[in-house]
Amino acid sequence: MVQISRGKFENIKACANDKGIIAAVAMDQRGSLKKSINSLKEGYGTAATISTFKSKVVQVLTRYASAVLLDPEYGLAALGERASGCGALLSYEVTGYDANAVGRLPRLLPQWSARRLIEAGTNVVKILLYYNPADEAWINDIKRAFVERVGDECKALDIPFFLEPLAYDNVYQEKSLEFARLKPGYVRSIMEEFSQPRYGIDMLKVEVPINCTYLVGSLAYKGSEVAYERTAAIEHFQAAAAAVKIPFIYLSGGVDDAVFRETLELAAEANVPFSGVLCGRATWKGGIPVFVHDGESALEEWLLDQGVRNIQSLDNVLAVCAQPWYTIYGGIDAIEVIDK
Repeated sequence: MVQISRGKFENIKACANDKGIIAAVAMDQRGSLKKSINSLKEGYGTAATISTFKSKVVQVLTRYASAVLLDPEYGLAALGERASGCGALLSYEVTGYDANAVGRLPRLLPQWSARRLIEAGTNVVKILLYYNPADEAWINDIKRAFVERVGDECKALDIPFFLEPLAYDNVYQEKSLEFARLKPGYVRSIMEEFSQPRYGIDMLKVEVPINCTYLVGSLAYKGSEVAYERTAAIEHFQAAAAAVKIPFIYLSGGVDDAVFRETLELAAEANVPFSGVLCGRATWKGGIPVFVHDGESALEEWLLDQGVRNIQSLDNVLAVCAQPWYTIYGGIDAIEVIDK
């Protein structure tokens, strides 16, 4: 029997669909979204245009999502635009990292707290953390203490805490073949580390443990460099899942929607009990050039057509491949909900 406090339980439930699956849209991108917009029209990525883009995506796509992840910098207006019954997650971290500093150390938004995020209307507090299991001990010690503090803050307020750890290496670039070979071990180590009770994390939003660009036969495979055959890829999924003790969902990592769906099907083939997705760019990134070149109304048309098709196709895959968030605990009846 696992004990979960009532506030955490009810708020996780609010972000899942009636099958217990997290079918959520990620719309908390800030620096990367601004960069994408500015690459198409210099100077167009203002706070106002970013906020408008987020609001339009949320208005349309949350009709088909169990929850939406936003940020309090550009996304508060969009938070109020979400469909009825759609749960809310808010990011607590400063976007990106200082490329000139050592360690990709995390920072919290200085004018926000978990309490203030709750007051803004969130069901979940989310933190993104860059993490290299092979980094110097002092760097990872700072990061682990950082996560512990956020976990304790969320525990005190009885609000769920979702962690989004992103693997990196100090030598190899994340999209390289060399890192693709390291990634399975890194993701497994990260999932094992942050499922420890000391961190107070309720759910992990994780990367898949492979880079499909280097998976033979995948939609993303370019036909040259190889990091894994299909059998090995399945084993990597299984090894990462075996290391975790709390529910986890997958992030899309900016890949094309068809590639992401194929990857989820591979996870299901590996019998991995992932409990849904927080899918961002794979669903809506095609709307960015439409918005920049043709405006808000054209974006809405694109979302109502291609955006909806993307998210419905993903929902269809989740219905077959994902498992309820409480599966890892042995089912809903294995949870004792306690009042604080």
